[in-house]
Parts: sequence; C-alpha cells; structure tokens
Amino acid sequence: MKKTFFLWIVLIVSAMAHNAAYAQEERESSEVYLEEYTDEFQENFFEALKQKGIQNYDRAVDLFLKCKQLEPNNSVVDYELAKAYMLDKKYVQAQDYAIEALLSEPTDYWYLDNLLTILDKQGTPIETIKQRIPYDNTKLQQNMAVSLFNLKRYSEALKVLDDLENFQLKSELKRKISDSLQKDTQPETAPIVEREVDMDDPVAQLKNKMEQLITASEFKKLLSNSQEALDSYPLQPYFYYAYGTALNNTGNPNKGIEVLESGLDYLLDDEGLKNKIYKQLSEGYSKIGNTQKANEYLNKINTGL
Repeated sequence: MKKTFFLWIVLIVSAMAHNAAYAQEERESSEVYLEEYTDEFQENFFEALKQKGIQNYDRAVDLFLKCKQLEPNNSVVDYELAKAYMLDKKYVQAQDYAIEALLSEPTDYWYLDNLLTILDKQGTPIETIKQRIPYDNTKLQQNMAVSLFNLKRYSEALKVLDDLENFQLKSELKRKISDSLQKDTQPETAPIVEREVDMDDPVAQLKNKMEQLITASEFKKLLSNSQEALDSYPLQPYFYYAYGTALNNTGNPNKGIEVLESGLDYLLDDEGLKNKIYKQLSEGYSKIGNTQKANEYLNKINTGL
C-alpha cells in the first residue's frame, strides 16, 4: 500500500513545479492519505519532488536523504534517489540506490528498468551487478529482457531470453528483436499489410474491451484493466496507450507520460496508434503545464490519416 500511495504522490507533486494552482488542489485532496506519515517526512518528500522538477538535483537529493533517514525501508525513496542522482549524472550513487529499490521488490518492472537505464548511461554491462541482485528470479529476467529490448540492447536481450525457459512472451520478443535488427539494417521496407482482427485472439479481445472503456470514458476501470493487460503483454504498444490514457485521466499525468513514451518504442508501422499516443502525450504535458512539449507532440500528429 505504501508503495502504491507514494508513486501516486510522486506524480502529483512533480506537477507542482509546472502548475501551482492545479497541484495545490491535488495536494489538498491527498492530505487524507498522509496521516500515517510525519509532517517532517511529508514536507521533505514534497519539497524534494519539487526541487527535482525544477532540476535542482543537489537540493532534491539532500531532501530525499532526509526522507531516507525517516523511512529507511521505503523503496520509493530509494527509487527517487536513484533517479535524482542519475539526472545529476552521479551514476555510482544512482546505481546503488537503484539496486536497493530493486532488492525491496525484485519483480517490479520500473525499478529494474531504472537500474538498467543507469547502467546504459554508463555503458556498463549487466554482468557487473548480477551478484548484487536476485538474478535467478524468473520474473526479473523476463522484465530484464523487455527492458533491454526497449533500450535497443538487442544482443543482451537475446542472451537473457536464451537462459529462460519457454514462457508466453519469449517467441514474440525474439520476433520483435529480429524485426528491429532488420529494420536497422534495411531502413526502407515495403509497407506492412494490416491483418484482419481475429476476435478469438485474447489480445484482440482486450483491445476491443479497452476501446469501449475509452469511448465510454470509464477511466478508472480502464486503469486496472490496462495495467493487467500490460503486465501480461508488455510488448503490445496498444496497452501502453490504454494505460497511459487511463493515467492521464485519473490524476497521474506524469506517470501517463512515462508509460506513453515507453509505448512509442514498441511501435513499428501503426500510424493510427502512433497518432493516438501523440495526442495523449500532448494532453498529458498540457496537464502538467509543459505547453512546449504539448505543442511538440500535437504537431507530430499526422492529420492526413
């Protein structure tokens, strides 16, 4: 419960640096959830997020460290410390806190993705940290393969997959890696003919259900359904779109932006879905007050479709 709550609070307060009036309303509505934490912790945590949002990383780190003293086992604080240090290009410290967060919850995809991103920025191979994480955890390895694919570290992703027993996504991920490698070597390819939707396909059924929820503006229900779908099918860009749309419309635009931008990495030739993601990214950035990025994504939408 604490982790879920804190991730929600992180997203609300990050917006404070961009839109004070909106953030004030959200902060007032969230106060009821903060009773189990001390005033000192709340003040430091909120202020740390604000300082990180305005790129004052040294100050943000100092405040997160105070939170760490008050809540030593809070994995979200470790995650935020890792991100703040990474943004400040202090990768050794970032790596240590990213590992600490992952040790708390080894199956969390975003904690692992944060660690691998830090390694990627240093050009550091995974082997250097294998002994420090529960690498034998099957779910962790599955998450690692997906994250490495997202980082375009295809050979390492294939190596991780080869060490895994067959699982639902193994063949699909290998196919996507192969497609991406071919696309890199052959930039100009013939257009892909869109296949007719097979409603006996569980993925197609989930997409159809989520389209209905989006049309009906049932975003709370969409939030849970899309999160479950994304957990089961992390290579399907549509589910990133659906989850990001749900987050955008349930008060978590920062997290929505993160998810939607991740979804772009899995798109190949679906211009219609790309436009939908761009539209949601524009709306998400508008909600946090970043009009420059909002307009940037709005201008990317291909109106000729």
